[in-house]
Amino acid sequence: MNYVNINGKIQAADKAMLPVDNGAFRYGYGLFETMLVQNGAIKLLPYHMERLFAGMQQLSFDIPSLMRPESLTQQIINTVKKNDLLHLCRVRLQVYAGGGGMFGQDATKPGYLIECFELNEEAIAFNENGLTLGIAEGLNKSNDSLANLKSCNALIYAMAARQAKANKWNDALICNTEGNIIESTIANIFWIKAGKIYTPPLSEGCIAGIMRKHLMATFSVTEEPLTHDTLLQADEVFLTNAIRRIRWVGSIGNKQYFNTAIRSLLSKLV
Repeated sequence: MNYVNINGKIQAADKAMLPVDNGAFRYGYGLFETMLVQNGAIKLLPYHMERLFAGMQQLSFDIPSLMRPESLTQQIINTVKKNDLLHLCRVRLQVYAGGGGMFGQDATKPGYLIECFELNEEAIAFNENGLTLGIAEGLNKSNDSLANLKSCNALIYAMAARQAKANKWNDALICNTEGNIIESTIANIFWIKAGKIYTPPLSEGCIAGIMRKHLMATFSVTEEPLTHDTLLQADEVFLTNAIRRIRWVGSIGNKQYFNTAIRSLLSKLV
């Protein structure tokens, strides 16, 4: 049986209930973190907690004493143990706004939900077959003050994912309102040209990714807007997220990409 954790109470997933008027359901008012647990350890935990609590502060949540990094970490481990997934799993921690209307007194009182999903080793291994990507059409993300948050308002990503499925791509790239490419539906994007690593700056509107931050702390990375022409001229392209780390992009449209430098990066990544 699968178990979830709602506000510190672990219960069977098929019996669990959330209030129907919670802010994430009604307005997309909430945040989430997707974390990799391997051999009992939450990978890149400090980065996850830093981003989560910075986002909660930005969304004006009133953070209760029982919802602190240390207590949330323990609740995650307890939930993973209950599901017998300490060896390898994906954890989704969602923080949602309280019930009632947007101006209600409970709107800024958060709750949380922890879910666990089993992974196999192949899911986190280097993809020997390069990803096939396309660029989503008719969807342009605003680079406003909320753009970098990993929020529950994910409609643009859901619709881009539908385009990817319809076109038989592995993922879809998303552009901002200026027409520059900023990310995929589930990952940040990097490219390599003449041995240098590049990624779009946060000011372009991409999610402030955890693996993005880790790579930028580990390697020399230049932040630069990604135009369509730049993408065509790149030697190698890869996507990053906290679960799959680095994934090689083999093609975008008719353009083919190599993976020599990407393999070297992955071998050096802790």
